[in-house]
Amino acid sequence: MDGTKNVKKKEHGNQEKTEDEAVFLRREIGLLPAVSFIIGTVVGSGIFIAPKGVLMNSGSVGLSLLVWVLSGVLSMFGALCYAELGTSFTKSGGHYIYLRETLGPLPAFLRLWVEFIFIRPAVTSYISLAFGRYVVEPFYAPCAAPTVLIKLVSVLAVMFVMAVNCWSVTMASRAQVALTFTKMFALVLIIVPGFIALAKGKTTNFENGFEVDSLTLDRLPLAFYNGLYAYGGWFNLNCITEEVINPNRNIPLAIILSMVTVTIFYVLVNVAYYTMMTPSELLMSDAVAVTFASRALPGLALVIPILVALSCFGTLNGGCFTSPRMLFVGAREGQWPTIFSMIHIRRRTPLPAVLLMFPLTLLMLINGEIYQLINFASFARWFFIALATSGMLIHRYRFPHHPRPFKVPVVIAVIFTVVCFFIVGLSLYSDPWNTGRSCALTLTGVPVYYLTVYRFRLPNRLRHIFNYCSMQLQILMEVAQQEIQTY
Repeated sequence: MDGTKNVKKKEHGNQEKTEDEAVFLRREIGLLPAVSFIIGTVVGSGIFIAPKGVLMNSGSVGLSLLVWVLSGVLSMFGALCYAELGTSFTKSGGHYIYLRETLGPLPAFLRLWVEFIFIRPAVTSYISLAFGRYVVEPFYAPCAAPTVLIKLVSVLAVMFVMAVNCWSVTMASRAQVALTFTKMFALVLIIVPGFIALAKGKTTNFENGFEVDSLTLDRLPLAFYNGLYAYGGWFNLNCITEEVINPNRNIPLAIILSMVTVTIFYVLVNVAYYTMMTPSELLMSDAVAVTFASRALPGLALVIPILVALSCFGTLNGGCFTSPRMLFVGAREGQWPTIFSMIHIRRRTPLPAVLLMFPLTLLMLINGEIYQLINFASFARWFFIALATSGMLIHRYRFPHHPRPFKVPVVIAVIFTVVCFFIVGLSLYSDPWNTGRSCALTLTGVPVYYLTVYRFRLPNRLRHIFNYCSMQLQILMEVAQQEIQTY
């Protein structure tokens, strides 16, 4: 009898050891890291770059502040919709998996296509360029910093972040928590002196704040694009649902806590900016926080750029952590090359999905300019977000009994979806060149889908070459397929 117990105990021990050694992504993201991933990817370069774009396209101080408030409210509405989607569908992958489950495989594939071809490269590029600018600019002030040096520093930042995310999930998540606290401290350093000056009666820039002489309705969507860009990132936690501990509780809670905090901080930061800087000074500055620090915190003028750079670095890290999971899941679902669905056998990271996004990112970083990149990426990003929330409403109607642990009021979902489609449609008129290119690149995914996914009929020779390259990459990267189902 005792011998039988010992055999069972040994077998049980072997089973535990096997599971510990299995290749799969662990649930390691608790509530604090979840909040940090949202705040850490939302609060990045946006609040230090977008104020210029919002003011430029809104035309007045008062209207620009209203755009910041409404962008925050709209982002909260969208985040609540994604909280429902994240608890209704338990797979990682964010936008991709929601489109696949609600609207079908073609919209889902197109979302993967634009993520890989230009959304993630563009987003990573403009965040890293902001990082490079805030690192380099203080050393050359008041002269303009060399563009080549800014781009070199940006490339090094991207390479370092990718290395961390290839090395360890735990290291990347802990770094995100630390960087999130750093960036919130940076915002506090801006808010406090601004409001001290406001309390002392420095309100000149708020007088006649709603003059709309320079406002044109065709440019207003671009003001919202810049505002929404600064709030962008509230959907990133949904890309890692399978790695979140107790997602039904932690995803909605993390989203609500994060977005309320970010909206309040963003509005206060912009009020502080306008307290210390005139609208024309803000429009002339390429690094708003640096200009602000030179006025409000002369003793800490060098500290602010460092904190802002770390803030951008945190956003880079968060995006590099979450976005590859979309491609990872797409490959696992059979809509993307299989190599993207593999995990490093020792590091337990989706190494191929992280690394294989680097070449296009590098290309866009070298050739891109920040404000063009924002408008270029925003059209496709917001179009597919609107499609995802539309799909949520359709899925509610078609499958009313589907389990929904968190359910957003339908009026919020409808308002968010309609406003997103309106902004996307009007942006085609406001900035036809960048949004037109974005639309055209999105549509190139349609023939790719029908040739490679819908009817996968590559010639035998091409298929042999493709399989050989995949096998060599798998050996080189030391990666394997996921061995345990995590959803």
